[in-house]
Amino acid sequence: MKAIRRLTVRPVLPDPLRPLSDLARNLRWSWHPETRDLFQSVDPECWTASGRDPVRLLGTVPPARLAELAEDRRFLRRLTAVADDLDHYMSGDRWYQAQSGRLPAAVAYFSPEFGITAALPQYSGGLGILAGDHLKAASDLGVPLVGVGLLYRHGYFRQSLSRDGWQQEHYPVLDPHELPLAPLKETDGTPAHVALALPGGRELRARVWLAQVGRVPLLLLDSDVEENDPGERGVTDRLYGGGSEHRLLQEMLLGIGGVRAVRTYCRLTGHAAPEVFHTNEGHAGFLGLERIAELCDEGLEFGAALEAVRAGTVFTTHTPVPAGIDRFDRELVGRHFGPDSELPRIDVERVLRLGMETYPGGEPNLFNMAVMGLRLAQRANGVSLLHGGVSRGMFAGLWPGFDAEEVPITSVTNGVHAPTWVAPEVFRLGARQIGVQRAEDALAVGGSDRWDSVADIPDQDIWELRRTLRAQLVEEVRERLRASWRQRGAGTAELGWIDDALDPDVLTIGFARRVPSYKRLTLMLRDRDRLMELLLHPERPIQIVVAGKAHPADDGGKRLVQELVRFADDPRVRHRIVFLPDYGMAMAQKLYPGCDIWLNNPLRPLEACGTSGMKAALNGCLNLSVLDGWWDEWYQPDFGWAIPTADGAGTDPDRRDAIEANALYDLLEQRITPRFYERGASGLPDRWLEMVRRTLSLLGPKVLAGRMVREYVERLYAPAAEAHRAMDPDSARGLAEWKARVRAAWPGVSVDHVETSAATAAAELGATLALRVRVRLGDLAPEDVEVQAVSGRVDSEDQITDAAKVPLKPVGGPDLEGRWVYEGPLALDRTGPFGYTVRVLPAHRLLASGVETGLVAVPSGDLVEAAGLLMR
Repeated sequence: MKAIRRLTVRPVLPDPLRPLSDLARNLRWSWHPETRDLFQSVDPECWTASGRDPVRLLGTVPPARLAELAEDRRFLRRLTAVADDLDHYMSGDRWYQAQSGRLPAAVAYFSPEFGITAALPQYSGGLGILAGDHLKAASDLGVPLVGVGLLYRHGYFRQSLSRDGWQQEHYPVLDPHELPLAPLKETDGTPAHVALALPGGRELRARVWLAQVGRVPLLLLDSDVEENDPGERGVTDRLYGGGSEHRLLQEMLLGIGGVRAVRTYCRLTGHAAPEVFHTNEGHAGFLGLERIAELCDEGLEFGAALEAVRAGTVFTTHTPVPAGIDRFDRELVGRHFGPDSELPRIDVERVLRLGMETYPGGEPNLFNMAVMGLRLAQRANGVSLLHGGVSRGMFAGLWPGFDAEEVPITSVTNGVHAPTWVAPEVFRLGARQIGVQRAEDALAVGGSDRWDSVADIPDQDIWELRRTLRAQLVEEVRERLRASWRQRGAGTAELGWIDDALDPDVLTIGFARRVPSYKRLTLMLRDRDRLMELLLHPERPIQIVVAGKAHPADDGGKRLVQELVRFADDPRVRHRIVFLPDYGMAMAQKLYPGCDIWLNNPLRPLEACGTSGMKAALNGCLNLSVLDGWWDEWYQPDFGWAIPTADGAGTDPDRRDAIEANALYDLLEQRITPRFYERGASGLPDRWLEMVRRTLSLLGPKVLAGRMVREYVERLYAPAAEAHRAMDPDSARGLAEWKARVRAAWPGVSVDHVETSAATAAAELGATLALRVRVRLGDLAPEDVEVQAVSGRVDSEDQITDAAKVPLKPVGGPDLEGRWVYEGPLALDRTGPFGYTVRVLPAHRLLASGVETGLVAVPSGDLVEAAGLLMR
């Protein structure tokens, strides 16, 4: 019979075991081996059956076993040691506390998804895993972060396959009481809520749940509360589900409701109020509007409040294509803001202007969440060097008049949380060399450029480790394969072949990620006969493990999955290539360490960063990838192989796929498999092991989330906090008024005349030219602007590359026509074609850069020709 209601009955732990509850509720267990080992020893069978989830484990262990453990002195000593370790971890000083300077008292980090652990399934792919790793690394470093997200009652989805290989979705209901969460409570013990106003006098209420991620609190908002109507209860039903209005409400709840949740959490716990707000992708962009509204309530005008909010906001973009950005119809957004909806104190037209695509090529009736995010943040970044460049080009329209390389979007290359992703066997091998504490610090905090101690590990130990991890993966694959075929309707008599699927001594390639078309799941199938030859080679075979989910609404992605599954079902090759459904964190933690090669073949430059190859590298797996994302930045022949990119202007997509697939097959046939199977004098694959060693020692320190978060602190959080503190109400009003005055006066700013001391178009290296410029400033004064000389090499089209910028100084006062003369030296510090120009930019002490306003005045075309600005 089906139950009419479900509730969770929590276990009552004997007093000596009470610390188990605290250990289970802090998600540090997900990356702390000693804590996980302790829970496993409670009841190994229940631990496996619970999916290695301590909260579920404690709910299923028989009371008799708990009573037995309460009398077990050895277990209690272990429990005390692990609990003391957590207490020290939570309260002791870490990297952040040892830094000089005034760092932020707290940082609020907003993301639509967080991948912390499989026991809290609130992620769909790389964005969520990155956000989870960001929180864990911040915890290890002692960064006072507060995470903010939504609690999805159905998570993303669970994936299975039909008999013919078509992806099927399942949406299990998640009960927050069965998850490692606690309700945030008011001082009277009632659940803490936030509320948003909806059109027509309705209200959207959300409960706030708390997940403790080490030292970092993660606040998750849940709209499935009795006070809401059915429609509002479903706002947080699924991650990336529903139509346009559903997504808009999710993002309003995340941004606006998230700020209110942070304020509530700080009020109830005494946590320091955030000085910096970090928006991880555009989904949370509305947080800036709520903060503007807060300041307007305190008496600031909208313009001044906007400047104050921008100063302390960091925006990270993760998408390299406009199609990946959430965009909403202008009327839909307008309906949800204004007098009878949310933020009634702010004119709805001001809200809309923040997100409108008011630049060449933009859609004037669409509200763009990334555009709003950039307009509301003084600091922005992409997630790899290549992606930073792509982002500057993609959003250049917001800064007209500037070359794309000057667009104020920097880059912080993603990293991965090594304690989460490094296999215990790999960690133990490292700890044997340098000790447990140093190994933990190296993985969590990082800081060194290389791990030299890897050089001292014997080849035999590395090779045995790699085979052990490969054998574990083979066992895992067989178990998951058997379960998948059962789900597809296969009977026992059809499954005998699975006992021989994969081989622990065969070169193993992994490919696992989401399945949008640009990631090219099926590129490996381009020449099936050639792939079969590789899989079935009598002396140098390969085997491939593939996993990935297509978005439920993406039938094209589902067809790619089905194509791969049907190939893998072929009896001739099914022992050499497998597709594993329901890719998630639990599977990934076995997959990365067990592979020898990690394959990645996206369409360049559509992979913003891609971190799966980083996780593989930390386990001694070599990368085979298109030069995209992080691999473009850090690839060396020591670490793996680069698949050449066929990106010529005349190459159509089909030909491009054919060329790159052929290059992939060539690399596997001619370079990779020979190196893996070739044996040296020691009987080991010496050249392969040297690549593994270099990957661990040289690439390992680069790919750490600890390195990434330290960069965020030093390059973005600290400057944002300093700007936030400088933006007191008077300064904010002054900056807003100054910007309004400069924008109004800018049409009157021009460069009228440029002259130099050069008599010819040739000069010697090391010479210095005297530059003299006459400019009109209109209603502005010299203190409002900076006049710059911009110089550098010029290309064949006379574009200045690798530009150097030098400020010029005003000489005397304005002439009778109101023109000012600026002078300065121009050093000829490089040979070859050289060019210079001049420009006028707004200048103010509270601007992050002269580019920030998007205003610039440059010489006219006629003036350029007359001045002879190019020197060859």
